[in-house]
Amino acid sequence: MITVSVTDGVGLIELDRQERRNALDVEHCRRLAEAVPEVVADGARAIVVTGAGTSFCSGADFGQVYGEGFRTALYTALQAVMDAPVPVVAAVNGPAIGAGTQLAIAADLRVGAPTAVFGVPTARIGLAVDPWTIRRLEQLAGGGTARSLLLACEQIGVEQAYARGLVDRLGDRDAALALAADLATMAPLTLRYNKLVLNRADLPNGDPELLAAFEACWNSEDLQEGQRARAEKRAPVFTGR
Repeated sequence: MITVSVTDGVGLIELDRQERRNALDVEHCRRLAEAVPEVVADGARAIVVTGAGTSFCSGADFGQVYGEGFRTALYTALQAVMDAPVPVVAAVNGPAIGAGTQLAIAADLRVGAPTAVFGVPTARIGLAVDPWTIRRLEQLAGGGTARSLLLACEQIGVEQAYARGLVDRLGDRDAALALAADLATMAPLTLRYNKLVLNRADLPNGDPELLAAFEACWNSEDLQEGQRARAEKRAPVFTGR
């Protein structure tokens, strides 16, 4: 089961399959992919993804990982998280192994609880992750960490992950929700543009999509609201227009 809610502009998507330590099967991957646009449509301006119980996500369900359709469902879900038009925070409340680490790095920011652990032990079982996963790990935590996880199949605890940049903040679910609540007050068009540039490093500076997103910020009502709020010495109220 995946539970979904939106409160004060913050969407919460929770993997709740505790009997399998929140492992992902085809059904849950598809539901996760559906949940992201669902909470955005319900007004979420930031999203928290987390796991129920003591695990964030223990990885792929080995009852299905070798079957037809699993990889497509998994990467569709990860793409939905990465392409969300609002910031996504992973509240890593426990082990995030294999597909769990992939889900965490698909998010824009990661908040790690004391019990958070990351690992991608594919070389021990003969599987492989896609190039995006390898490059994203390197981008977030550096080549040394990526090699430790992928070649040595090491597991990295939260303090080490924080020191290496894989985790952005230390804290529990409440800390992740507080971060998301702060993000939900920021200018949506600016956040969307920043996220687009960060996630699409392959696009040249003159790409029409980038330029359109950039100009949308400068021509927005939110820009004017920011000016008014600064002059009036108050917090701005952005609408994403």
